[in-house]
Order: sequence, then C-alpha cells, then structure tokens
Amino acid sequence: MTGQECTAHLTDRLSEASLAFFFSITTISNQGRKAGRGRKASRQDLSAISMANCEQFQITIKNDTVAGQQVQERIVKILEDFEYPPRDVFGVRLALEEALVNAIKHGNRMDPEKSVQIDCLVNDERVRIEIEDEGEGFEPESVPDPTDPENLERPCGRGLMLMRSFMSLIEFNEAGNRVTLEKQREKAPENDSGDHSNDELS
Repeated sequence: MTGQECTAHLTDRLSEASLAFFFSITTISNQGRKAGRGRKASRQDLSAISMANCEQFQITIKNDTVAGQQVQERIVKILEDFEYPPRDVFGVRLALEEALVNAIKHGNRMDPEKSVQIDCLVNDERVRIEIEDEGEGFEPESVPDPTDPENLERPCGRGLMLMRSFMSLIEFNEAGNRVTLEKQREKAPENDSGDHSNDELS
C-alpha cells in the first residue's frame, strides 16, 4: 500500500472538530480469512469477557457505508442502555466510525461483492468490537507518527492515533484487515466521605 493510500485509509472521515476535541484532552485479506484459527480464537476472547449481564451479536453487512452506520448506531444504543458515560460513548462512536469506514472504503475499496463482519460484546465493564474486511490489509507499524515535527502538516496517522487515544485497546491481526477495539468503562469517581471536621482553621 502506498503512503498516499495509507493516508486516505486512516484519515478519510476525521473532522476538524473531532481532532480539536482530541488535542484538547491529550482497521480480511484472503490470507487472513483463510486463517480460520485466528477468527475462532478471537471469538473465544469475546466469550472470555462475557458476563451474565451482557449483550452480544455477530453480523455480516454488505460493503456499504449506510449499513456500517446502522451498526454503529446499534452499538451506541446498547452503550446508552448500559448507561455508559457520555465520554465513553463519544470515544467508541468515533473509533467505530473510523474503523468501519476504513474497512468499507479502503479495505474492501467499496467493492459491492465484498462484505464486512462485525462481532460485538458489551457488558457492565467493557465493550469489545471486532471489524473484519476482505481487503489486503495494511501494516500499522508503517504508519508515520503524526506527532513527529516532520509530520505535523501531514494527515497520515492521525486517525490511528485518535482511535488509540479513545480506546483502551486497539489490536490488528497479522494480515492487517481485522481490528479489535476495546473500551473499558470509565469508573465513576468515588464520593469523598472522609471526616473533614478538623480541616477548618481555628
């Protein structure tokens, strides 16, 4: 994949507003799809974090951005039903949109004959989403660091950095066409119930 394609792959849908928000608070190739063991192990990972109070689904969608958006909204609704904090919902929505668009537009190159598979599990502690396309994949390690001074004026890498900043875990399979997004629920701050009776100055 060329550098130019890499740039498009990771930054296509990032708005200036999303980037501003980020700086204010500090992505199945044929080879991958053939490796059925990887998919099986990945689903075992999902089961490992499954709890009694959880919602899980697997779906294969046509290679269409509208279908991707429908899945995105479905997951966001689940998070809201589980009463995830707005900050968590915002981060998952942003990372999920980036990953879905990458899979549909850049991984599958808008090929209507291809599809995208999504596995999702949400429980009281975390949300875990796997998105797998039928493209050739890419090498995440080859993406330039957007914080390097020489890359500050280039868009390449910002999408991946943004995803990593909002999610607790971002992992790619070896082929580079399946991404796992995981977000651990933000814990509510504990109430300060200590005795401050002697804190006042006499």
